[in-house]
Amino acid sequence: MNLLWFVLTSYGLTQILIYGKIFDRVRPDYTFFHCPMCIGFWVGVFLCMINPFTELFIFELSIINFFICGWLSSGTSYLLSALVDDSGFKMEVTNNDNPKVETSTSQAM
Repeated sequence: MNLLWFVLTSYGLTQILIYGKIFDRVRPDYTFFHCPMCIGFWVGVFLCMINPFTELFIFELSIINFFICGWLSSGTSYLLSALVDDSGFKMEVTNNDNPKVETSTSQAM
């Protein structure tokens, strides 16, 4: 259950930092600050550092856990950002009425 709380917390904080209007004035315009994978890593490290002050998730403080929490937060934040947007789950609609079929022919011998 600790892991689930950590993933949901890291995803939520990553979304707020990247898309939250409250940070529009102070958020730099660099690509790094618009990437859920990049910000997600540092959110994971931050959450690992503050975990002694919360009972929501408990991890041992070690340099290895800082990296593991960063990697976990980065990957899950990116994955969830790719699946969910402001309207809910992302779904691509394709037009299958007129499918293009590409065929290749080999040279006759």
